[in-house]
Amino acid sequence: MEMKNLILDLLENKDINALKKILLDANNNDILDVIQTLDEHEKAIVFRLLPKDSSLHVFEHLETSDQEKLIGSLTDERAIEIIGGLDPDDRVRLLDELPTEVTKKMLAALSSEERAKTNLLMGYEAETAGRLMNPNFVRLKASLTVTEALGKVKRKAFETIYILYVTDDRGKLEGVLSLRTLLLADPEAIIGNLMVKEIIKVSTSTDQEEVARLLQKRDLLAVPVVDKNECIVGIITVDDAMDILEQEATEDILNKAGLAKGRGEIHRSENMIKGSIWSVWRIRLPFLVITLVGGLLAGSVLGFFEETLEAIIIAAMFIPVVMDMGGNVGVQSSTIFQRGALLGHITDKKMKKHITRETTIGLSMGIVVGIVCGLVAFGFASIGFMGDGMSTADSALLGLAVGLSLVIVMTLAATIGFVIPYVLMKNNIDQAAATDPIITSIKDIIGLFAYFGLVTILLSHLL
Repeated sequence: MEMKNLILDLLENKDINALKKILLDANNNDILDVIQTLDEHEKAIVFRLLPKDSSLHVFEHLETSDQEKLIGSLTDERAIEIIGGLDPDDRVRLLDELPTEVTKKMLAALSSEERAKTNLLMGYEAETAGRLMNPNFVRLKASLTVTEALGKVKRKAFETIYILYVTDDRGKLEGVLSLRTLLLADPEAIIGNLMVKEIIKVSTSTDQEEVARLLQKRDLLAVPVVDKNECIVGIITVDDAMDILEQEATEDILNKAGLAKGRGEIHRSENMIKGSIWSVWRIRLPFLVITLVGGLLAGSVLGFFEETLEAIIIAAMFIPVVMDMGGNVGVQSSTIFQRGALLGHITDKKMKKHITRETTIGLSMGIVVGIVCGLVAFGFASIGFMGDGMSTADSALLGLAVGLSLVIVMTLAATIGFVIPYVLMKNNIDQAAATDPIITSIKDIIGLFAYFGLVTILLSHLL
C-alpha cells in the first residue's frame, strides 16, 4: 500500500524522474501488485517507465484485457517489442483479443522464427491443446550421452526445461526424461536407457479443459502434445492448466450471478461494472422476469385454494417451509451439477445414472425432513398454535399432508436441479444464469399445488 500511495503521489505531482527511479529499484512482483490496482491511464504511464526486463515480467502476468489496453497505448515499436518477448502460447492468447488489423501488423513485425511458431498455434482450433501448447521444449535423441544431452539443455534457454522429450529422427515421441534424472545420471550413460517409455500425452485436437484435468489428476508438471503422426509439436505446462481451470471456475461463478453474455468472464465482468444500464438490464432482466412470472403463477395457486386457507388457517404456517426446502434442494443440486460438469465428473454417457442418483438423494432427504416437519405440524395443530386446536385425527392428517408435500417437492427439486441445467446446456443456453429462476418457478408452482391439494383432499371434511 505504501508503494501504491507513493506512486500515486508522484503521478499526481507529475514527478516522472522520481517515479522512474523508484520503479527501477522496485521488485517486479511489487510493481505487479501495484499496477493491477491502478486505473487504465495510470497503468499506461507506469508501464512506459518500467525497464525492459521488468515491463515484460509485469506484462506476462497481467490479465488479457489489461494487456490489450496497454498494447493500444504503446507505440508500434514498443508494442512489437513486448509481444515479441512473450512465449508463443501467451502471444497467441493476446493476439486473439486484438483487432484483426493490429494482429496482422504484430505478426508481420515478428522474426521469421517467432512468426512461424505463432502461426503454427493459431492454425489450431480455439480451446484445444494445439492452440494452448508452447512449441518451445527440449528435444533429445535416444543415442545421446548424458554429457551431450546436458550440453544441449544449456544451449536451449527455454523457460520450461524440467521435462525433456526424446524423439527419433522424424520427431516421433519415444520417451520422456526429467531434468533431475539427467543431472544425477552417470555422464556416460545413454539417454535411451534412462528415458521413460510409458508416456502420458494428448493430441493437438484434445479439448483444453480435458488437458487441464489430466495434468491435475495425474499431478504432472507438463504433458506433451502430438500430431496425428505421433510427432511432438509442443507441451502444455501445469501453470497453463491451472489458468484454464481458474478461468472456467470464475466464468461459472459470474454466470451464476446473471452474466450471460460476452466474449469471456473478464469482458463480462467489465460490462456489468462499467457498461450502460441498458446493457446490464438486457443481460439480467430476462431471467428475473422468469422468476416474476413464476411468482405470479404461484400466487394464483394460493388463490385457487383460498377456501382451504380460510377453513384451515394453520395450513398457511407451512407454506414457507415447503417452498424454502424445495428451493434449497434445487440450488444444491444445480450447483453440484454445474461443478461436476465443469470438473468432468458428470458426463453425457452417465447422465441417466447421475439423475437417478440425485433423485434418490432428494427422495431420501425428503422422507427424513417430511417425517420431522410432519410431526411438528401434528404437534402445532393439536395444541391450536394458530386458532382452535384440531382433533388428533385431523392433526395427523395435516402432518401427513405437510410430510408428503415435502417429499414431493424435495424429490422434484433435486431432479430438476440436474435436468434443467443439462437441457439448457445441450441447447446452448446459458444454464448457469437461467437455471435458478426456472427451478424456482417450477418447484414453487408444483410444491404449492401438491401441498394444498393434499390438505384439501385429506381434510375435505373441514371445508
